[in-house]
Amino acid sequence: MVRVVGENIQQGIYPIKEALEMAEQQGLDLVEISPTVNPPVCKIIDYQKFLYQLKKKQKDLKAKAAKVVVKEVRFGPNTDEHDFNFKLKHIISFLNEGAKVKTDVFFKGRSIMYKEQGEDILKRVAIGVEEYGKIEQEPKLEGKRMIMIISPKK
Repeated sequence: MVRVVGENIQQGIYPIKEALEMAEQQGLDLVEISPTVNPPVCKIIDYQKFLYQLKKKQKDLKAKAAKVVVKEVRFGPNTDEHDFNFKLKHIISFLNEGAKVKTDVFFKGRSIMYKEQGEDILKRVAIGVEEYGKIEQEPKLEGKRMIMIISPKK
């Protein structure tokens, strides 16, 4: 026994064979909508059209989902004041656009010995952008790079 719903039919509880015959008479399919209830609910519809509408809904939901853009700005451990300010302006403009910013200090060769300089640069960046964004990930050393991620304030 199943509960049958749909257009152009008498809604009610029918045996499965009778429900299938009703769907066949209309040239449509019997689709189980809610299997957990007692009796299960079936709907008489065109199954291909049903699948098409389902895909269309999922595509619309995916299109409406926010896309996160991550921009990357790289510093050296001995970055000059002018270069630092220039890159800081870029970071601020990226944050104003709504993008996340991944800032990193790249250590080449023996410059890895000056980790403190890299950390100081990232701290200066954090202070410079505190009114435009918030630190999502604190400065962390990964191999030859010290990375910090900043996300925009809403």
